[in-house]
Amino acid sequence: MEIWSDVVCPWCCVGKRRFERALRGFEHADEVEVEWKAFELDPGAVSATARAAGPSDEHARRLAAKLGRGVEEVRAVVASVDATAAAEGLEFHQDVSVPANTLDAHQLVHLAGLRGVQDAVGERFLRAHFSEGEPLGDRETLVRLAAEAGLDAAEAREVLEQGRFVDAVRADEAEAAALGARGVPFFVVDRRYGVSGAQPAEQFLAVLERAWADGRPLTPVGGAAEGEDEGEQVCGPDGCAPSAPAS
Repeated sequence: MEIWSDVVCPWCCVGKRRFERALRGFEHADEVEVEWKAFELDPGAVSATARAAGPSDEHARRLAAKLGRGVEEVRAVVASVDATAAAEGLEFHQDVSVPANTLDAHQLVHLAGLRGVQDAVGERFLRAHFSEGEPLGDRETLVRLAAEAGLDAAEAREVLEQGRFVDAVRADEAEAAALGARGVPFFVVDRRYGVSGAQPAEQFLAVLERAWADGRPLTPVGGAAEGEDEGEQVCGPDGCAPSAPAS
């Protein structure tokens, strides 16, 4: 399972919870490998480097200006998203969120994938943005949050200073475009099934079950009974089984 998302995308956070719920109900969950991939909603975003002082209308005003809508309309949309998140057990406070360019956050999520803590780091970044008003565009904030989730702070800082995973982030985004993803979250199973958006858990479960059924090994039928040694009457690179007719 490959999941393209952004750490400042509210539907990515909701979709993550719904997918996790589906995975808990999937019989073969232990055999599902999940990889989080980068997608920047706004590559040109300018980051604020300080935590929000408290709730304000600034978030709604920024969105209104970006979308060309009225502040009241955007405020209602944000409230609706927050209510949906609450139904999934998430606590959103988007009125304290801080604008951020997420390239550096994605670099650390890549590093976390190599260190076996990708989900924990991604989860920490999402909570920091949507619930705590942390500035994810500030490198020292990112390093601190990543360390809380299991990364080595010194290595995380070095990765950001060197831009070690910038190319990997760009490759993820090019891959998403090639797959036809125009927004996130975007879920791809076995490179055969794509699910766009924060769909209900039941739909994720149905896709997992279908992908498993399509990819499972064949079940042998017929032939010798278990424990018997009668030969399988087949030919292979080393010739034919003794009981098969000669060619």
